[in-house]
Amino acid sequence: MDNTGSAWSQVDLIREAFHYQSRFEGSTMIFKIDYPVTEDPGFPYLMKDLALLAGTGFRVAIVPGAKEWIDSVLLEYGIVSSYSGNTRITAAAEIPFVEMAAFHVATRVMTGLAAGGSAKNSAGRVDAVIGNFVRARGLGVEGGIDMAQTGMVDRILTDSISRVLDLGMVPILPCIGWSPTGKPYNVSSDEIALAAAAALGAIKFFIVTLDRGIRAGTYALPENIELGENGRIIQLTPQDAENILEMNLRSGAGNKPLDELRLALRASKAGVERVHIIDAREEGAVLRELFSNLGAGTMIYADDYESIRNLRTRDIPDILRLMDPLMQQGILVRREPEDIQEKKDDYAVFEIDGSVHACGALHDWGENQGEIAAITTDPAYAGMGLGRRIVRSLIDRAKKQGLRRVFILTTHTQDWFELLGFKECPLDSLPKRKQENYDRERKSKAYALELGAQ
Repeated sequence: MDNTGSAWSQVDLIREAFHYQSRFEGSTMIFKIDYPVTEDPGFPYLMKDLALLAGTGFRVAIVPGAKEWIDSVLLEYGIVSSYSGNTRITAAAEIPFVEMAAFHVATRVMTGLAAGGSAKNSAGRVDAVIGNFVRARGLGVEGGIDMAQTGMVDRILTDSISRVLDLGMVPILPCIGWSPTGKPYNVSSDEIALAAAAALGAIKFFIVTLDRGIRAGTYALPENIELGENGRIIQLTPQDAENILEMNLRSGAGNKPLDELRLALRASKAGVERVHIIDAREEGAVLRELFSNLGAGTMIYADDYESIRNLRTRDIPDILRLMDPLMQQGILVRREPEDIQEKKDDYAVFEIDGSVHACGALHDWGENQGEIAAITTDPAYAGMGLGRRIVRSLIDRAKKQGLRRVFILTTHTQDWFELLGFKECPLDSLPKRKQENYDRERKSKAYALELGAQ
């Protein structure tokens, strides 16, 4: 029997896995897990896979939903929640039970991660931390209805979460937030997951559910949608997702697959480059979605490089317009049109509807090191993550050029670059030509990202 075709197929899968491992290793991924998933027989396998990801270089954060369990706990004590639309009105007397239920679910997730490294799989063990990572404030009175202790995200405590992630541990964010004075609020897990993804610069956002998702034959779909087995939608652009929601308006709110698609679209618009809707009942679905081209769920993507192109001479006035406020503030080094023209091939721009809204450059200084510089975005597009996408595009360019390291010099934006994986480095580790060119009056700090052997 000739197994050549099968062998090559396995090799292709291995190549895909290594490609995606290399591309996403070290990046932050948010997993929003519906409560019913924790009751499913496949939950231990899901936790095992997430423990594996966290233990092999991925920065995993989990936001567990708890709605159904909160309902169950309240009902046990004879309490039936009131709702304003889809939002629970959490009375002060209910909040202790809501906290108890939320932390119970979070603890199940934490225990599941630890069990992923049980005796038979100790190499996969990963520790997790359930923390007060969410600052919240009350919704107040909406439409004449007092929302009591139902709250909204005020901010995500990224420093605390980053410390947990840096230790190789998994932060778990229950659906509870606290005011600065310590008052607890019941906060939507969807809103927490979205806010965490934006605050942590997540490159991927997973919605893990027990729903089959939007399938051909059940929902109206545009003609150009790519379908896989059993009518599964393989991937969508944000525009495709909007078209599907528009075509299925009659299904209304409360339709779970459509609600999940709305959440995915919001995450995409918030700047997350890849959003995945996964059916947790399929064993290994997260790994298949992450490490293979066809995946196992539905991906909503705003292609990182689709709108990124090389600089053209006619773009120079546009990028100088974007740079000018930053140059005046001293955040960017001053550049003249001829400076940019001279290094035109080093620049990339992000174009939306024919207009340039962000730019950046990769300068090769020799010694297999490149400098990422001139990162500028249009303030009106600040929430779309254009700067982050430009940087990642330039990192990919550096890898293709065979560079082993990229670095930046900054006086104001070190925290932002640290979120992208850059670490502070000594000036004498930079190429000699760059050291000779270094402006000592600016006293810029150097940060570098190691790309590894190419």
